[in-house]
Amino acid sequence: MFLQTLLLRQFRNYKEQQVNFTAPKTILVGNNAQGKSNLLEAVELLATLRSHRVSRDRDLVREGEEVAMLCAKVARQAGVSELSLTLRRNGRRTVALNGENFRRQMDFLGVLNAVQFSSLDLDLVRGGPEGRRNWLDTLLIQLEPVYAHILQQYNQVLRQRNAFLKRNVETKDPTALHSELAIWDAQLATAGTRVIRRRDRAIKRLAPIASNWHTNISGRTEILQVKYSPNIPLEQSNPEQVQQNFLEKIQQRSVAELYQGTTLVGPHRDEVELTINYTPARQYGSQGQQRTLVLALKLAELQLIEEVVGEPPLLLLDDVLAELDSSRQNQLLDAIQDRFQTLITTTHLNSFDSQWLDSSQILLVKAGEILANASTI
Repeated sequence: MFLQTLLLRQFRNYKEQQVNFTAPKTILVGNNAQGKSNLLEAVELLATLRSHRVSRDRDLVREGEEVAMLCAKVARQAGVSELSLTLRRNGRRTVALNGENFRRQMDFLGVLNAVQFSSLDLDLVRGGPEGRRNWLDTLLIQLEPVYAHILQQYNQVLRQRNAFLKRNVETKDPTALHSELAIWDAQLATAGTRVIRRRDRAIKRLAPIASNWHTNISGRTEILQVKYSPNIPLEQSNPEQVQQNFLEKIQQRSVAELYQGTTLVGPHRDEVELTINYTPARQYGSQGQQRTLVLALKLAELQLIEEVVGEPPLLLLDDVLAELDSSRQNQLLDAIQDRFQTLITTTHLNSFDSQWLDSSQILLVKAGEILANASTI
């Protein structure tokens, strides 16, 4: 797939800007806080309807405006598609494909695939479980767009069940609330089982690919293991058994949940375990090891999406080369070649050799404006 054009209107610090992409690699160069990352964020939104930087649409709309719009033209094997995403300060979104508005946002997903790799991704190793869950969920949305709806259903039931528990936090006897709580338990277990099984399936496909990449990058000196550790026992993967395990664990924690006023059981408490040479990478991995691990995960994402959708996704590199030493930079750039359309942000061009620069489209980003030709920088 190839992103041909991108139009930003009242998005972040862009008033109105169209970019025409003319090469497999586009380097966006400029000082910090000029809008380089914002452009990559726009592509990420069109691919996943998610931003890894903010959770509220109001933060995406330009200061003083009520509505922002992102439009893109994407060429795939089946033809050219036009995507449109309208963001509003009040949070109401509109999505359209080839001029047709979709009632369900899920129908918009899967037209554009992209893998984002930024300096923030180093927190995949160093940060808490929530970041790893969000990373896995974003990958799953691209592998299986219906997952966005499944995850939304689970989160909705979770919010309603938490509200119920909070209202009854003074009730110390769960039997008094058994009948009503049982309704929420059943819904949570049904929706949660769908989430758990898909997460487990995705990690089982991703783990060996990531391990192979990591072996190559580390010079065969280290072993990477990526393991899904759900909050619910998953000895057997059939949905009936997982759902039964879910309900049993809820019953075990019912008193604690009423004391704390929150749901303690479910995929919102899952973990993705990352180990190097059988040692938790978060606790013991050096900074270099952690960067190698994240690089391996990102390259595995690219490969897995390509295998599943049948076309190479876009790669969005947001100020990440500065975080990698020369060896890891070369590993990444060699893996990309012209296989993936790549958008790269940087504050300077020193990290790139002349061959890369000669084959890349170079754009200067300055205060929300993009100059079409920055090859003389």
